[in-house]
Amino acid sequence: MIGPDAHLYSGPSGRLARAPWWVLALALGATLVAWRTATSEVYSDIFFRILSGLGVTLAVTAAAFPLAVALGLATALGLVSPHPVRRNLAALYVQTARGVPVLVQIFIVAFVVVPLGVEGVRWAGAAVGSASLAGLRASDVSMTARVVAALVCAYGAFEAETLRGGLTSLPRGQAEAARALGLSQRQALFHVLLPQTFRRILPTLGNDLISLLKDSSLVSVLGVRDITQEARLYANTTFRYTESLTLLALFYLALTLLLALGVKGLEHRYRRHAA
Repeated sequence: MIGPDAHLYSGPSGRLARAPWWVLALALGATLVAWRTATSEVYSDIFFRILSGLGVTLAVTAAAFPLAVALGLATALGLVSPHPVRRNLAALYVQTARGVPVLVQIFIVAFVVVPLGVEGVRWAGAAVGSASLAGLRASDVSMTARVVAALVCAYGAFEAETLRGGLTSLPRGQAEAARALGLSQRQALFHVLLPQTFRRILPTLGNDLISLLKDSSLVSVLGVRDITQEARLYANTTFRYTESLTLLALFYLALTLLLALGVKGLEHRYRRHAA
């Protein structure tokens, strides 16, 4: 701290004041929940019921986020492209996806885009004489796949703006120096510009990953058995809403804290390499 009261925050008492007491509070809360789960049959049943949906939550997040970053990268390159058609198409996608709520996009993808896509595949299959494609039905596409596609479309727009900002923040001389060394435009992008961009935007990407993990709870509106859906089903059956929702919130809190710590670890690693 800088100022006339800086001496108040120096020494052992200052270190004590700067200690992460919130970590201790969370640890005490987790200990209490663990004790209740171990000693209460109700909490134990709820815990394992929610735990049964953890794989779906993690799978949706793990599948959607890399695809969203890839879509965001392709869109970001379109946003910074000198070609007006690419630039405007990319901007149209970004503005549309960012302007429509994620839940609405899930409904549109699940009940509009996928059926239309299946009809297109069936028409193409009939045209080329493929019985397997011509017999495809919308019900063959799982709700989990539809949700992943919707999250990719929604978060691809956010990642596009993040990557565009990272790319445009680099000094122009970086690209010029890479080209002067004989690298092609593609080589300069993937070997010089993108590594620096990802290091700069890593905290933002980490925040987006955490947001996507939390938004994965929206899969429950389509009946996908993630941790939110499992908690809802248990609560609706037993009327144990307080216990079910409390444990559900703690599950999400634990997952987001683990992701946050992982992102912090990557940031420290990149700082050590850069030093």
